[in-house]
Amino acid sequence: MAVEEKNISYRIYLVAFAIVIMATGIIVKLTNIQWVEGDYYRKLAKDRTVKNFVIPANKGNVYSADGSLLATSIPNYTIRFDAVAPKKEDFNKNVEALSDSLSILLGKPSSYYLNEFRKAKANKNRYMLLARGLSYTEYMRVKTFPLFNLGANKGGLISEQKTVREHPIGMIANRTIGYEREYVDGGVDGKGIEWAFKDYINGKDGKVLKQKIAKGQWKPISDNNQVEPQDGYDIISTIDVYIQDIAHHALLKQLEYYEAEHGCVVVMETKTGEVKAISNLGRAEDGSYSETLNYAVAESHEPGSTFKLIDLIALLDDKKVDTSKVYDSHGGDITYHNRHVRDSKKGGYGKVSLARGFELSSNTIMVQAVYENYKDNPMEFVGRINKMGLNKPLGLPFKGEGVPFIPQPKTKRWNGTSLPWMAFGYGVSMTPLQSLTVYNAVANNGEMVKPIFVKEIKEWNKTIKKFDKEVINPKICSDETLKKVRKVLENTVKRGTGSKLYSKDFSMAGKTGTAQVDYAKGKHTDAMYYASSFAGYFPADNPKYSCIVIIHKPSKSKGFYGGDVSGPVFKRIAQKIFTDVPSTNEIKNLNRKSINQDKDYAKYSDLVSKETIPNVQGMAGMDAVALFENMKMKVKVIGIGKVKKQSIPAGEAIVKNRTITLELS
Repeated sequence: MAVEEKNISYRIYLVAFAIVIMATGIIVKLTNIQWVEGDYYRKLAKDRTVKNFVIPANKGNVYSADGSLLATSIPNYTIRFDAVAPKKEDFNKNVEALSDSLSILLGKPSSYYLNEFRKAKANKNRYMLLARGLSYTEYMRVKTFPLFNLGANKGGLISEQKTVREHPIGMIANRTIGYEREYVDGGVDGKGIEWAFKDYINGKDGKVLKQKIAKGQWKPISDNNQVEPQDGYDIISTIDVYIQDIAHHALLKQLEYYEAEHGCVVVMETKTGEVKAISNLGRAEDGSYSETLNYAVAESHEPGSTFKLIDLIALLDDKKVDTSKVYDSHGGDITYHNRHVRDSKKGGYGKVSLARGFELSSNTIMVQAVYENYKDNPMEFVGRINKMGLNKPLGLPFKGEGVPFIPQPKTKRWNGTSLPWMAFGYGVSMTPLQSLTVYNAVANNGEMVKPIFVKEIKEWNKTIKKFDKEVINPKICSDETLKKVRKVLENTVKRGTGSKLYSKDFSMAGKTGTAQVDYAKGKHTDAMYYASSFAGYFPADNPKYSCIVIIHKPSKSKGFYGGDVSGPVFKRIAQKIFTDVPSTNEIKNLNRKSINQDKDYAKYSDLVSKETIPNVQGMAGMDAVALFENMKMKVKVIGIGKVKKQSIPAGEAIVKNRTITLELS
C-alpha cells in the first residue's frame, strides 16, 4: 500500500513539474512576445488591419493651341455606408432626412433607401453600396447630407475615388494625344503626348490611411489624407481644333471613297514647325476607320516621286544643271544595270526641260539628270541628303518613331542601281513627317525646322516650360535655288501632275507621288499596292502652312495616282482654312482702347478696392485667380472654366494669406 501511495506521489510531482515547466515556457514566450518581439507583432497586426492606400493624382489636362480641352482627368466616386460607425441615436435622428436627400440626387424612392439603411443597421453591414460613378460635385454634395456630414467615423460614409481619362473632342487626333496604360502585372506603357510628357502630366500620388472592417473591405480612418495628391501640369499642344477637324474629315472622306487601307495627313505651320493637325486613320474589318497607329510618325517607307524635290534642290544648288536643261525621255523607258526605269505615261514625254520633267513627274528625266551628274561622286548627292538630316530620325518625343534609310556609298547596301533608284524615290525610306520637313523648309526660305507638338507646360497660369522652334538645318540651299524650286512646285499644280487641284482664286504649290509598295514581290501579285501622296504648302506666294497627305492601298479600280487620291485632301484642307475663316484687310490700331476691357478693368479694380470678399461666380477662372491674388489671398482651383462656387461667401472680411477654393464649371 505504501509503495502504491509512493508511486502516486511521484506521478503528482512529475505532473506538477511538467506544469511548472509549461507555465515557465508560456511566461517566457509571453515575455518574449511582449518585450522582445513586441514591435514586430504590433507592426504585423497593424499592417493587417490598418494600411496606407495610394490616392492617384489627377493628371494635368491637354489643351489645343486655341484653348480647347483635348484630354482631361475626371474623378469618379463610389460611395458606401458603414452601418456600424454611427451611434444609434444619430442614425435614428438622421436616416429619414438622409434617405430623402439621396432620393433627390440618385432618383430612387426615399423609401428604398430608408429600408436599405435599416436593413444594413440590423445586419451590421459595414460596406453597403449606395452609388457608383458619381462626379466630384455630386460627391461633395453627398458629404453635406444629414448623418454623412458628421464625418467618416461618426457618419459612416465610405468613399472610393477612381480617375477616368476623357477626350472631350472624341477620337480626333486620339493617337497623337495618346494615353498611359497600366497592365495587370504592374507594367506601364503608353503612346503620344500623354506618354511622352508623363513626367509633367502625371503629378504625384497621395496616401490615405484605411482600416480593415471586413474581408477585402477597408474604410478611411479619418477625413484627412496622410499625403495629399499633387495634380499634374497642363500640356498646351500645338493642335488647332478647327484645322484638325478639317484635316480629319477630308482624309476620312477620301479613304472611304477609295476603300484604302490606311492614311495620314499632317498640317504644319511653316515658320515655327508647330503641327496644327495630324490624323492617322486605319481601316477595320467592318470598313470603318479609326486612329490605331500613328503612321505619320512611325511608318517609314519609300516616298516615291515626292523625293524628286531633293533631286532638284541638289542639281540646282550644286550648279550641275539649270531648270532649262533639256533631256530625252527615250520613249519613257531607260535601263540601268539591266533594270528598267519607266514613266507612268506610256511612250514617255519626248524631249523636255528638267523643270517640265519635274512638273510631269517623269522618272526617266529626273533619273538621267541625277545619274549623269553624280555617278562619279555619289557621295556628293548623298552627303546633301545627310546634311539635311534625312538619314536619321527627327528625334520626336514620341515612342516608336520610324527609322529612315538612306543608302550610303562604299557600304554593303550600295550597288549600281542605288543612285538611279534614289532619284525617283525608291531604295530609300522616310517617314511622312520627314518628307514634310523638306517641303516645309522650301516654304520657309530654306530653314528646316523640327516638327513640334507641344508649345508649353503650365501650372494653371504659370509657365513651367516652353518649347521654342528647333532648327535642324538653317539653310538647305541658296536663295537662288529656292526661288527656282518654288516656281517649279507652283507650276506642278498649275500645269503638271497636280493640275486637277489648280484654282485661279487660290495658290498652292507641291508635288504628287505614286509609289509602288512591295513591288519586288511581283507587279501582278496582290502583294504589290500603291501609296499615293501629295506634299506641298499654301499659299504659294507667302506660305503659312505646309501639308503632306499619304494614302496607302487605294482601290486600283478607282484610282491610285497621287494627284487623284491624295491631292484633293490637300486642296480641301487648304481652301477650307483660308476661305471658311473670316478675314479682314483692315489695319488694326494697336493703341486703340477696348471699351469692354476698360469696363472689366474698372469693375475688377472696384472689387479689389473693397475690403470684403467679392462675388466672383460666373467670372472666368483665370480672372478670379488674378483678382484674389491681388488681394494677397491664396487660391485653390478645382476644375476649369468659369467660377461656379466659392468657398468663402461674398461679404466676409478679406484676410491676408487666407485660402479660398474656387470650383469651376
